[in-house]
Amino acid sequence: MTPILSSTLLLTLLLSVGLFFFIRASTKDRTQTLHLVSAQPEASLMAQLQQYLRSRSYTVSEVDAEKNSVTFEGVIRPSLFLAVFLSILATVGILCLILVWSLLFPNWTAAFSLLILLAPTAGIFYWKKAARKERVSLKLEANTGDRISPQSLLTVTAHRDELIQLQRSLNLKPAE
Repeated sequence: MTPILSSTLLLTLLLSVGLFFFIRASTKDRTQTLHLVSAQPEASLMAQLQQYLRSRSYTVSEVDAEKNSVTFEGVIRPSLFLAVFLSILATVGILCLILVWSLLFPNWTAAFSLLILLAPTAGIFYWKKAARKERVSLKLEANTGDRISPQSLLTVTAHRDELIQLQRSLNLKPAE
């Protein structure tokens, strides 16, 4: 085995490990808690939040009047684009691995070629794991620190992407 071929094999194996962890991380839970501020009064902000979350197919699952908090649940659909993209990445990664192994072991090329059948499992893995119930927890408080311009303080626990979309849609600012 030449030094060039052995280093190529090592790099290909490292890239394969990275690809494996990238595919696995595509379904990782990215729930965060964020404190947001709105210039709107509590009642109108809560009505807007409920309307926004209902429009995104969330339903109320729990209400705690004492803590002034509401929890919504909704099923998040997996992305077809991401499932196809992960399958394509897996195909390219497996093809690279097959190429290097075929150079090292020419007699086994036909057997290595069968590994390409594993590529769609990346998309299937993502599709099955990404479809899950998501929870959005809201806790609303009146921020009475500034009497001139009262603000509502909102504590939201949700998926990172949902938090970003919520901030954009309702023009909420991070609390300082």
